[in-house]
Amino acid sequence: MRSMIAIEEIPAGDTHRVAEAMLVLRPRWKSAADLVQLIDDKLRPVGYRLVAAFRDDKASAVSVAGFREMTSLAWGHYLYIDDVSTLPSERGVGHADALMTWLRQEARRLDCGGLHLDSGVNADRAPAHRLYMKHKLWISAHHFERSL
Repeated sequence: MRSMIAIEEIPAGDTHRVAEAMLVLRPRWKSAADLVQLIDDKLRPVGYRLVAAFRDDKASAVSVAGFREMTSLAWGHYLYIDDVSTLPSERGVGHADALMTWLRQEARRLDCGGLHLDSGVNADRAPAHRLYMKHKLWISAHHFERSL
């Protein structure tokens, strides 16, 4: 029998608790220490926040989402979801679903007009796309980029 899912926001100083789950999605940062330093030193000061799903022991997150409250000319006031990542062994049991529900509630609490996120289009992203569509997000734009 699976244990209960606990959702909690992660303050600075506790970022190490989500590093393993986040590195699944963002392996370019290579180590937990590098990831924690980037999040706490560069991203948090400009509004990046973390929320995570835990099993009973609450030592390390099994799923994590990184997000920011933003305002733009295109979309007004909104919650932007940068990252949603779940340990492979924990996928398909509702962790990311619970995080998406929490994020929607937080966006409403902040009086945001919407939720936004970008997602890759590789075939392995199909489960993530199903999750987003289940939460009534739709594909509204193309994202363009250029490496420099």
